[in-house]
Amino acid sequence: MTDTPKPDADKSASDYKDTVFLPKTSFPMKAGLANKEPGILARWEEIGLYERLREERKGKEQFILHDGPPYANGNIHIGHSLNKILKDLVVRSQSLLGKDAPYVPGWDCHGLPIEWKIEEAYRKKKRDKDEVPAKEFRAECREYADKWVGVQREEFKRLGIMGEWDKPYLTMDYDAEATIVGELLKFAEAGQLYRGAKPIMWSPVEKTALAEAEVEYEDITSTQIDVAFKIDKCPNTPELEGAHAVIWTTTPWTIPVNQALAYGADVEYRLVWANPDTLPDDPELRGCFDGKRFLIASQLVGQFGDRLEKLYGINIVMGSSEDVVLGSQLAGAIAKHPMADRFSNSEFYTKPRPFLDGSDFVTTEAGTGLVHMAPDHGEDDFDLCKANGINPVFAVEGDGQYREDWSWLPRSGSVINKKFVAPDGPICSDLKEAGALLSAKNDESTLHSYPHSWRSKAKVIYRCTPQWFVPLDTPLTASSDVPPVEDAEGEMVQGHAEGIAATLRETALSEIDKTRFVPERGKRRLQSMVEGRPDWVLSRQRAWGVPIALYVDRKSGEYLNDPAVNARIIEAFRAGGADAWFDADHAALLGSDYSLDDYEVITDILDVWFDSGSTHSFVLESGKWPNLRSPADLYLEGSDQHRGWFQSSLLESCGTRGVAPYKALLTHGMTLDKTGKKMSKSLGNTLDPQKIINVNGADILRLWAASVDFTEDHRIGDEIIRGVSDTYRKLRNTFRYMIGGLNDFDDSERVAVADMPELERYILHRLAEVDAELKQNVNDFAFGPYMRTLTAFMQEELSAFFFDIRKDCLYCDDPADMKRRAYRTVMDVLFHALTRYIAPVLCFTAEEVWQARFEDANDSIHLKVWPQVDAGWIDANLAGKWQTIREAREKVTEAIEPLRQEKTIRSSLEAEVTYPLADLPVDAVQFAEICIVADVTDGESVSVTKTAHAKCGRCWRLLPDVPEDGALCGRCDSVLNG
Repeated sequence: MTDTPKPDADKSASDYKDTVFLPKTSFPMKAGLANKEPGILARWEEIGLYERLREERKGKEQFILHDGPPYANGNIHIGHSLNKILKDLVVRSQSLLGKDAPYVPGWDCHGLPIEWKIEEAYRKKKRDKDEVPAKEFRAECREYADKWVGVQREEFKRLGIMGEWDKPYLTMDYDAEATIVGELLKFAEAGQLYRGAKPIMWSPVEKTALAEAEVEYEDITSTQIDVAFKIDKCPNTPELEGAHAVIWTTTPWTIPVNQALAYGADVEYRLVWANPDTLPDDPELRGCFDGKRFLIASQLVGQFGDRLEKLYGINIVMGSSEDVVLGSQLAGAIAKHPMADRFSNSEFYTKPRPFLDGSDFVTTEAGTGLVHMAPDHGEDDFDLCKANGINPVFAVEGDGQYREDWSWLPRSGSVINKKFVAPDGPICSDLKEAGALLSAKNDESTLHSYPHSWRSKAKVIYRCTPQWFVPLDTPLTASSDVPPVEDAEGEMVQGHAEGIAATLRETALSEIDKTRFVPERGKRRLQSMVEGRPDWVLSRQRAWGVPIALYVDRKSGEYLNDPAVNARIIEAFRAGGADAWFDADHAALLGSDYSLDDYEVITDILDVWFDSGSTHSFVLESGKWPNLRSPADLYLEGSDQHRGWFQSSLLESCGTRGVAPYKALLTHGMTLDKTGKKMSKSLGNTLDPQKIINVNGADILRLWAASVDFTEDHRIGDEIIRGVSDTYRKLRNTFRYMIGGLNDFDDSERVAVADMPELERYILHRLAEVDAELKQNVNDFAFGPYMRTLTAFMQEELSAFFFDIRKDCLYCDDPADMKRRAYRTVMDVLFHALTRYIAPVLCFTAEEVWQARFEDANDSIHLKVWPQVDAGWIDANLAGKWQTIREAREKVTEAIEPLRQEKTIRSSLEAEVTYPLADLPVDAVQFAEICIVADVTDGESVSVTKTAHAKCGRCWRLLPDVPEDGALCGRCDSVLNG
């Protein structure tokens, strides 16, 4: 033990304060994090903290969190901050457990977000993208991405995110682009790639196909129309011939390319007509109804009649039971397109429109129970028409306008232009003139969800175009060079075998079953998306990205599948990146066995989700980062990535390796404003993480991220940050007290646990319980419970209980006293444990705390491992005893509070308490010390009065053995006078 000199006993009462062993520390109460944290970051850089940590953990059990790449586009927002902080909490806490937990950050550098920004700059300068050489445009995209990688890197580092920042992965690196092409060619070599035409989501503004993850849904109103198709033939029910089948749609612009009608085989349909007495005077409108019979699903006649009555005052007359048919009786029937007579010279419009069985999707929930089929513009439409030999006509071009040879249609704007789809627009006007428009209204009271491009915010359309697809329901075969990988159980497997029968969809669903989900509900979300998704559309009509590097035979339409050619393509990309394809000597790449004249060079760009879905191959498996491996232990992203990166990574890896690239998926919710609204610049409710950091420090943002239930949508706002700051101050003050209380502590002062007082042993018992709970929280990635447990322990059990009771011992007992030494021993144990526990969350403060006590310039709390907490400290009997004592203490505290409020007493030291001592496992003197009161006497109930005892001039306790105010109590006299 350190020899502490005896204080001078020859002092006046006013000088006794100099004899008290008050905590000594330079650790400030005021954090000043915003100014202090950059210096801590600089120190970590100086000592090479991340590199030292890799060296010290080399050979240990690995934990690999693979970073999902954010777009290199603009400053980070609060959602980025939450995501990166959560990843850092995982990496740091796993490292604390002693594992080798490297973190390689990455960026997604291709795709629409970056292209769109360059185009925005062009528009401001009145430049047309199409007039800029493609190579120049791509170079600008690369420069733009590189700029924002640099900006975001510094912003992420400022959050305290520890990782390999000098060697991140970028999807635009040449090696990455070469590997992405290589992954594509694995699909091609295995026959898991085809070129086909299907309706896909298309942005007329960006003039490209969109992935589901690039689409957001907003409620809109649309023009709703009822259109009559005359039935020319109905073999099973000839009496329907001459009647009109009525369809209802919210996309009037698709009517020109109608090719069939769909019915429900089990749906009951009824003939109705308009009451002649209620027909309007308008001759054109009257002509749409006069003398006509209309076929509508019986259940929807009422809705149809309501629409006509509200719009025109027309009443519907229902036929008799003889006018009722089942949908199955419509098999073989044909109708006529409403515009057939107007365009009688058009082969497209004059051909019959067959009735097709659409029982899989035709319902009687809304509309008319009959659905118009436009295979160019709907998935159900396309599938049903294709099954019946009806092909799309590709009438709508990339800008959303009809082809030039459909010259009768206006080309004044997109097919989703308001004028184009308005009730009085050209489509509705033509239908009305043809006598086929029964109703048309933009009902402002009826909202429905409609897809929009999340980048341009413009409406998208379903448009049938030739694209490249990966089939989900074709049996898989493997390419020859699939590397062995580690499965979820840690076994090395080759991946799927040649000739395996499972499809990509089946393989992906099987791998989902093997994956751990946090929270568990994410499993069903991903399952349902994989179960219901169509074939994967790989192609995009863009300029910036990895091209689909294929050669297609001009005669057969098949792509060239030659491993030697593929190898040359990959090497060309490795040497020159994506530009190598656009600038290539394709004849040389093809080699002497093929003539370039025989092949079409594909220039479509790969779906950016294929890029990021391939990161496991060029990051985890490449060897460029030797301490990484596949599969990763964890992917961690927002819940929107079930349809994005989680899914594309799963499909890419299952398609080429037969296994998932991850063992577990953790998803977090979205960050909302303080009222629970989605953050939006237009609403002015966003919070800039940089501003929070500049005012409060990054540790406050980290504490917020660790404290919220991130598995759900969660909130942030100024008031919430203030609450987090208050919690932080309490934690900081607890550390400050411990640092000061442990001043000059060394090993010679330690006391064996067996020799400690019960209170110290009880606190060690609680520490052991908390330790086990926190370790389980780390394994569960449950940082909210982790911080609640840790905060409650530090504030309620240490600061408000243990430290509160023992501060008198610390300040006033003889340094050699066994109780004081035991207290300081336990405080040292707590210090070492708590600084480690808090380090993953308050990474800056934990370092400051550690350095305040141990000033080794090359040391860091982040090089330490989980504290050695002895499970043998658990003592259930002792815990039960102290639970009784704590409950009794609480009763005394409650009894004192009214006197404190009345100012009868100023502190508990002035309280004299009666308590039924027979109920307690301690005596009156011990209980008085525990309750920090003057005296405790036995009584039938709990009561409190102000004590008449005198106050010790040194420890300020009011005790029976103090003869007069200012004199010394027996304990203090012994300490000072021996």
